[in-house]
Amino acid sequence: MIDTHTHINMIEGLTTNEIIQNAKENGVEKIIVPAANPKDFSAIIELINKYDNIYGMLGVHPSDAKDWDDSLIDKIKKLAENKKIVAIGEIGLDYYWDKSFNDLQKEIFIKQVKLANELNLPIDVHDREAHKDTFDILKEYNKGSKVVMHCFSGSVEFAKECIKEGWYLGIGGVVTFKNAIKMKEVVQNVPLERILLETDAPYLTPVPFRGTENQPAYVKFVAEEIAKLRGIDLYNVIKVTELATQEVFDI
Repeated sequence: MIDTHTHINMIEGLTTNEIIQNAKENGVEKIIVPAANPKDFSAIIELINKYDNIYGMLGVHPSDAKDWDDSLIDKIKKLAENKKIVAIGEIGLDYYWDKSFNDLQKEIFIKQVKLANELNLPIDVHDREAHKDTFDILKEYNKGSKVVMHCFSGSVEFAKECIKEGWYLGIGGVVTFKNAIKMKEVVQNVPLERILLETDAPYLTPVPFRGTENQPAYVKFVAEEIAKLRGIDLYNVIKVTELATQEVFDI
């Protein structure tokens, strides 16, 4: 398995070596770590240079759009010369917490979409309560980069619209929650080859460890829930999502 979105640099209860060992013991062979803020960049570069099975993304999270400076474009370009930087992310729109700077979020999102296109890298998208604007911006400005809708939270109908565009859906621990009816329906009604496994650790810990700190090892519970919901063999879920991940991130 591959955990396609996990903030291991934010996990407090384990060392990096422990995180990797736990992951391997649970069948997780590769880990992709996104940036949320420019302050994350150096930590991610250090991780990908030190560990063979860790890859990185670079970008500025919408909640941190106020930290954007156009000089970051050249900085990301330079750091992305490292072949283990496999995407621009996580970037996008978040209208949940603070709607006072939505226009700024959109401006920074567009700049980073264009940057991903220029670098020929995939885009890892954070979309929280901003489905229409996120979709519209990607549709208008994305010129050829593969798209992953990280921590997908939309309806079956929205999922199908995203898949029509050729995009992928990142599915994490939320799908294991008893009351996540909409997410379970999405997983049952979209092509398996458009699903990527993720944890978003240290957040959104799946059942049976909900309420504790998440880690890449727990991505297996996401895979198990998908297999159960679709009525298929776990091995099938693992292989198909692995192939999809390799297709998107070229790892």
